[in-house]
Amino acid sequence: MSTRNKVIIEKVNAAFARNDVETLLAHCTDDFEWTMVGSEGVRGKDAVRKWMASAPPEAPKFTVDTVVAEGDYVTCIGDMTMNEKGTVVPYSYCDVWRFRGDKIAELRAFVIKTEQVPA
Repeated sequence: MSTRNKVIIEKVNAAFARNDVETLLAHCTDDFEWTMVGSEGVRGKDAVRKWMASAPPEAPKFTVDTVVAEGDYVTCIGDMTMNEKGTVVPYSYCDVWRFRGDKIAELRAFVIKTEQVPA
């Protein structure tokens, strides 16, 4: 199961890099919950669509440095940059994805601003 889940997350990360919300959501349960730790989460595919529609149109540029898959969880650790009003802002992140069956049921994203733009 862990290997299959890891492959799904690779597809989801590729979709996210293209700002392809529908491909991301195709791999999620209807009650999918996405929480940016420290902020209020969103639940359900329609809520995620609305939330993503309010985000900047340019997708973050990110690298995945580490992937750990165990049981119903896949954890990705990496760096990213986001264009915020014309300024490139660096972040480090840890995404914890939880599966229910063959679909993603939850994403908890831990994101912190860093000092330097990743290489």
